[in-house]
Amino acid sequence: MKQRAAHRSSQLPRYTFTVERLSHEGRGIAHFQGQEHPQDKLGKKVFIRFALPGETVEAQITHQAKKLEEADCVQLIGAPSPIRTQPVCPHFGKCGGCNMQHIKLDEQIRLKQSVLESHLTHFAGALPESWLEPLRSTREDYRHKARIGVRYIAKKNKLVMGFREAQSNQLTEIKTCKILDAELDAALPHLKVLLENLKAKADIGHIELAKGDQEVALLIRHTNKLPQNDVNQLREFALERSWQLYLQPAGVSSVHRADGDLSERLHYSLPDFNVTFGFKPTDFTQVNPTINPQMVKLACELLDLSGNERVLDLFCGLGNFSLPLARSVTRGEVVAVEGSEEMVMRGTENALKNGITNVKFYAQDLTQDFSQHSWANQGFDALLIDPPRAGAEEIMHYVPNFGAKKIVYVSCNPATLARDTGILVQHGYQLKKAGVMDMFSHTGHVESIALFEKS
Repeated sequence: MKQRAAHRSSQLPRYTFTVERLSHEGRGIAHFQGQEHPQDKLGKKVFIRFALPGETVEAQITHQAKKLEEADCVQLIGAPSPIRTQPVCPHFGKCGGCNMQHIKLDEQIRLKQSVLESHLTHFAGALPESWLEPLRSTREDYRHKARIGVRYIAKKNKLVMGFREAQSNQLTEIKTCKILDAELDAALPHLKVLLENLKAKADIGHIELAKGDQEVALLIRHTNKLPQNDVNQLREFALERSWQLYLQPAGVSSVHRADGDLSERLHYSLPDFNVTFGFKPTDFTQVNPTINPQMVKLACELLDLSGNERVLDLFCGLGNFSLPLARSVTRGEVVAVEGSEEMVMRGTENALKNGITNVKFYAQDLTQDFSQHSWANQGFDALLIDPPRAGAEEIMHYVPNFGAKKIVYVSCNPATLARDTGILVQHGYQLKKAGVMDMFSHTGHVESIALFEKS
């Protein structure tokens, strides 16, 4: 729906609907029908937040467009759906962070698998020969990273700290976030008091929290130089908790340690492969430490490596897959490629610290032609790819040149996975296995993994 075609108003009417099914993002789908609804709307589709299949609800219209309308469930009429559950967060419904907390976790996973199946069917014309069992997470206390908005309202002398409301730039003030790691969640009220006491609180744009297996980092994004007394307060807060403190006065390149220790990193480990990763809070890492070890182990198992293969890892980041792959091919080699030079440096650093010598990292923009680079013409037995949401359409067309018999594709967007699957099928690859991973419980984000083989 185009924004210019929509109308939004708190004065729009309420209607009663019977919900038929769920949309891909977890909203209830219903239609205007019966005598209670306007004649000019009969048959029109309505997407209703917080409403579930089989339920009769009273819903407040929030958006109107020519072909569909959007609404929020404001009252449940009659019995709730058997898949409805009590949300874990008191801010659910206002905060835009988690839109599916009212759906039982098993049903969330089933919905995500149906989304993946639907995209593969419609956009790739291919389904896996077998479905993988979903990789499961915990219902709460799982997220190890968060960016939290901060706004100081001078007229009210009030500081608001929280996440954005759904479809809005407004912040929802939060006192707790149950999907956050418990240590980070417990610190939220204390963080707010800390920020309220800063002289330059109006210059704070957001804060970021990041946690490794043990260490925690606090990053403060500020638009003007902070007074020394403010910096001292921040340092004292971090020291009391043995946290790392980072300040960010401008873009990501301006991030710097502000607690005196310039060498220390955050760390996480993958015990199955005896590897430990050092990272900065601004580095991309998987936010769910329950799913990530399962995901890496599954990826290596799907490739079924014997130990002497040459493996290519594209969009390798700091080596989350590269180093475990290198452990799996002790008589072979891993070539790891990533667009960010800093992440390539981090991957090389992590390989050295883990004593891994059979992996080489290269910096390369993978959206551009890389065919003339030496690493792209060496031939590979297996390929692992973990692209961003945009997928890897350009690479898919080049895949036959790598010569890989097996490909594991890790995806955070089922639409681009389906598109890229269609290209691989055209090149003679078969979709052998696919499944979902509950990386982002309670959200509509679908993380998935797929295995392709060429006969």
